[in-house]
Amino acid sequence: MGIDIKKHHVRNKNRQAPKSEDVYLLLLVKLYRFLARRTDSAFNKVVLKRLFMSRINRPPMSISRIARNLAGKQGKTAVVVGTVTDDIRLLEVPKLSIACLRITKTAKARVVKAGGEVITFDQLALRAPTGANTVLLRGKKNTREAVKHFGMGPGAHAKPYVQSKGRKFEKARGRRASRGFKV
Repeated sequence: MGIDIKKHHVRNKNRQAPKSEDVYLLLLVKLYRFLARRTDSAFNKVVLKRLFMSRINRPPMSISRIARNLAGKQGKTAVVVGTVTDDIRLLEVPKLSIACLRITKTAKARVVKAGGEVITFDQLALRAPTGANTVLLRGKKNTREAVKHFGMGPGAHAKPYVQSKGRKFEKARGRRASRGFKV
């Protein structure tokens, strides 16, 4: 019997632990690693995987988007593995129950004032060890400013890195029909 060369020394590139050395995050990883192993709940496996993620892969989520996702779901807890931010465009905050890694000061104050609650992941593990009555949410990844600049090339409409927008800035050949051609 020979060695399967194709599968020899193949490394799994998925993260097995967070890069961060934050002791509180590492304790959460320890807790959810246990829950993922000992319960057959897919919720715990997903939460564990998201705890490993980099900050770019854990985008923030506003309370307005959480409120929209929890509309008509009484008694459910929104679970966000990331930061929850405030949204001043949301005039009246409904009663929300949120479990998250971080929450901004103003967002927390508004949620608590509306009669809601903000809990941590260790409190969530005690309350819902299998993720029952929870709604697992995550923010939009591609709303970062940097993403708007990606994919530049002929015919692409990516945002250029320009000092300012005006007549004198990147409006020469290739950008105006009167200056040779316009892409």
